[in-house]
Amino acid sequence: MALLYEQISSHVLDEIRRGVLGPGDRVASEMELAAQFEVSRITSKRALEVLREAGLVERIRGKGSFVAKRLPDLDRISLPLKGRMPLRPARADGVPGAVALVVPDVSEAYGLELLQAIEERCAEHGANLIVRRTRGRQSAEEQAVESLVALDGVDGLIVFPVHGDFYNASLLRQVLDGYPVVLVDRHLSGIPVSAVHTDNVAASRALTERLFELGHRQIAFVSPPPLNTSSIEDRLEGFRSAFADRDPRTYQAHRLTELRSTLPGSFTTESVLSDLELIRAFREKAPEVTAFVACEYNLARMLDRALGRPREQVISCFDSPGDPIAGPPYLHVRQNQTEMGRQAVDLLFAQLRGESVPKLSIVPFELIDAQRN
Repeated sequence: MALLYEQISSHVLDEIRRGVLGPGDRVASEMELAAQFEVSRITSKRALEVLREAGLVERIRGKGSFVAKRLPDLDRISLPLKGRMPLRPARADGVPGAVALVVPDVSEAYGLELLQAIEERCAEHGANLIVRRTRGRQSAEEQAVESLVALDGVDGLIVFPVHGDFYNASLLRQVLDGYPVVLVDRHLSGIPVSAVHTDNVAASRALTERLFELGHRQIAFVSPPPLNTSSIEDRLEGFRSAFADRDPRTYQAHRLTELRSTLPGSFTTESVLSDLELIRAFREKAPEVTAFVACEYNLARMLDRALGRPREQVISCFDSPGDPIAGPPYLHVRQNQTEMGRQAVDLLFAQLRGESVPKLSIVPFELIDAQRN
């Protein structure tokens, strides 16, 4: 089945072949085509760009689109009419092409290395990088995607999806329309989009099994509500799978997945105090728990604060920042953010060259032991 922009471009090509539109005739505008086919203006703009690339129309700024006065051999153009998505490292005016990165936020614990790797790889390709922070709000993510795709000069998107119940409708539309998109850190289940991330199932299982090796049998998984966030869902699955082949009379898995203060936009004094109380209540309810798998660094810090860190308890997490003096404070999974960022850019530029790319790319991780006294 042809993509939406392909249907529109093929419709215009058919009108040219049948003589409905002749050389020099005005072609319907982005707005008119969007209304006619009930699609977004981004989709109709993409269709007109494909027609321009094929030599069928000329687009004149401020006037509109017109059938080319010198048409190519129409019999040699195949349907559906597809965009070549050419790589454009430099435009006619000498300005490099641009890649847009949409990210909730960055921190030393996670995100900063990813951003640095993406920026450096874009520079190697001769492309500029535009960064938009969504601060974890899906509405901001939708607006960012819409505005960046419509922005002249942006060739593709790298998106770190926000935490939430629902997929971003604007992002889904770009994927289905064939716009070049690569996701980082997470994937969208059932959606045909290229994604680069850690094998969170394997990483969480490895972290839990390390706690088994340290002698712990009663272990709790700590996170915000999964809410269709693939990274949290996968980490919870990995945690559970570590217990699958263990004697349930000895090994018991516990869950505390209602903490919300570390969600983007919620890291306030009030929400932190509320989550600290939830952790203390959980400790009273399950005093037998001696180790914790926190799905992120700030949750490990909150566990540390709430529990007072008695020696018999161990806190582990994902992505604890390094300390060149004292070393990392927690046993943790270290994701390879640098490789993730590089692969994301390479995959995006492969799409722009019209190459086929894998839908899922897994980057390695490693376990780092704590060096805290």
